Amino acid sequence: MVTTTSADGVLKSYYLDAVAEQLNKTANPLLAAIEQTSSDVWGKDVRKAAVYGVHGGVGAGTEDGALPATSGGGYAQLTATLKNLYGRIEISDKAVRASRGDEGAFVDLLNTEMEQLIKSSSFNFGRMLFGDGSGKLGTVSSVSGTTYTMDSVRNFAVGMIVDIIGSGGESVATARTVTGVDYANGTITLSGASATNAGNCGVYVQNSRDQEITGLGAIFSSSETLYGLTRADHPWLNPVKVEVEGAITENAVQKAIDLVEESAGSKVNFIVCSWGVRRALFKVLSAYRQIDTVELAGGAKAITFNGIPVVADRFCPSGTMYLLNTDDFRLHQLCDWQWLEGENGRILAQVPGKPVYTATLVKYAELLCSRPCGQAVLTGITEE
Repeated sequence: MVTTTSADGVLKSYYLDAVAEQLNKTANPLLAAIEQTSSDVWGKDVRKAAVYGVHGGVGAGTEDGALPATSGGGYAQLTATLKNLYGRIEISDKAVRASRGDEGAFVDLLNTEMEQLIKSSSFNFGRMLFGDGSGKLGTVSSVSGTTYTMDSVRNFAVGMIVDIIGSGGESVATARTVTGVDYANGTITLSGASATNAGNCGVYVQNSRDQEITGLGAIFSSSETLYGLTRADHPWLNPVKVEVEGAITENAVQKAIDLVEESAGSKVNFIVCSWGVRRALFKVLSAYRQIDTVELAGGAKAITFNGIPVVADRFCPSGTMYLLNTDDFRLHQLCDWQWLEGENGRILAQVPGKPVYTATLVKYAELLCSRPCGQAVLTGITEE
């Protein structure tokens, strides 16, 4: 007979490994290319020693002259706080009781819930990889009833629960559900009364403002600090930025790759861009040669540029191409995905005052790039 106790056992012994594998390896090609490790985790923080430049104790000299002096520099400590990542499922008591005598029906119920959890977690975790850690999904341009015109809607999906927050941090509206996304017209619809004063306000994932991982948006931003260090004092924290301002060319991409290798000794091994940029690059490459493809970790396939995989991602900003060395990235974590357990070791817990059971998946992690100067971005590319 199916009970919440037996359901706990199934969630622990069967679903956890399968969910973790899918979220880590197949949710996003870029994430699958980044090593996940528990090293350099100290309490609630990640502290990683970064090496930059070259050692100063090298030189030529006379047979009996002074040896080269050492520089004593080239080291810095990167510091970031582990971010708290959660995913929840809910099962009603009625559904549990209805399937109590039918194990197949209960497995179908759990499968449906887990599929939705994987889908939602993959969407949001993929979005965070390209974010700046703020949790901001977009900025409201104008409001008409419950329809909100946004500067971009690529980060939105139906069912998301969001908060609207002003530029000064003031709350305009909270816990609004996204009921519709019009990708063609750049609008979203939200539940609840119209927030007529939401113009120029930011829309954030519920309770997530400034709580997300440090994604590419932060690494490539013009912020004064990164990982607890000041960019002005540490120029190697600044990645290579190239403004294309027009159609992409093979020479422009190769020039950026060469610039990264020349300035930082880094080898680009992964290219990620918007869909429109990939179409533009495909058009250029296919005009005079056959395009090669490669299978990536996790099973995704990608076209290549001089042997480097080129992946399109919905969360990559329009007109943008990132040229990355994934060997410089690590997803530091306290542990892999785990179920949040109560004092009695139970995973499923009743929601107070409701005939509903809930289970929460948790991961404490942060993304670090130990050599930002070894990465590059092309912006202003005309999309196809």
